[in-house]
Amino acid sequence: MAPIGFIGIGIMGEGMASRLLYQGVAGSPDTPLVVWNRTSSKCDDLIERFPDKNIEVKGSAREVVETCGITFSILSTPEASRAVFEGEDGTLAGVSDGKFIIDCATLAESDMKRMEGQVNDKGGQFLEAPVSGSKGPAHGGSLIFLCAGSESIYKDTIVQSGLDAMGKATHFFGEEVGHGTRAKLVVNSLMGTMMAAFSESLSLAQSVGLDGSKMLEVIGQGAVQSPMYALKGPKMLKGDHSPNFPLQHAHKDMKLAVDMAKEAGVEYAVTEGAEELFREAREDADLNVAEEDFSAVFKSICKKS
Repeated sequence: MAPIGFIGIGIMGEGMASRLLYQGVAGSPDTPLVVWNRTSSKCDDLIERFPDKNIEVKGSAREVVETCGITFSILSTPEASRAVFEGEDGTLAGVSDGKFIIDCATLAESDMKRMEGQVNDKGGQFLEAPVSGSKGPAHGGSLIFLCAGSESIYKDTIVQSGLDAMGKATHFFGEEVGHGTRAKLVVNSLMGTMMAAFSESLSLAQSVGLDGSKMLEVIGQGAVQSPMYALKGPKMLKGDHSPNFPLQHAHKDMKLAVDMAKEAGVEYAVTEGAEELFREAREDADLNVAEEDFSAVFKSICKKS
């Protein structure tokens, strides 16, 4: 039996684990999916959705890793990741010779390097694989994996099958852990900056008497068209900010990117301005949008206008 582990059945992990089951990478009697989540009801929900699949729920992240040769993990914040990874019954506690750990969270580069060293010290191997994409792509199997670290893990047949099931593209940035995280922060800071600029433009359009829906049509016909604008724009005008990528997580990634740019001595003023807009939205207790979709920065911009 070759079980596959998955730690973190949240907004992203639930969709990713589901893809492993849908595509038959895990969930058979010979290859059960072994899961753990801080909120155990999420694991129960997964079992209810896949009654014909072999899913085992463990009592800790340590038990998942001890049971499985390959374990995927995705936690929502750096704080949650570290607590689960380094806890007494955490991920690291289960690592031994030959274990594969694939972390798909968006963390600081220093976090990924620390985790790699800790896993290697116990005889395991580590691959960082942060994902570009949100809740919808996670459920649809269209994430983009930005990988660095152990090439043995990356080239492993079962790992590749899992990445293919969960994503539409996989990129390997070399064996130096941190390069995958750098790529992810570049992508997410650009996305956040685009959303901030889009929100300002929609707010301006409405403030000067233009029809927001008509302006979305115009934007969609020109060189500035974007799948993100087409997806988010109509919902934003309706005030629908149901979370696919929570604003607080988007701000976390933008802050990490701004810090990375400062350390590299790179001019990043436009993104710094966008990061400030997201910070203000996140901290606005009256708006209370931290857990709403990152498109809710629009509400903060409109409030200030």
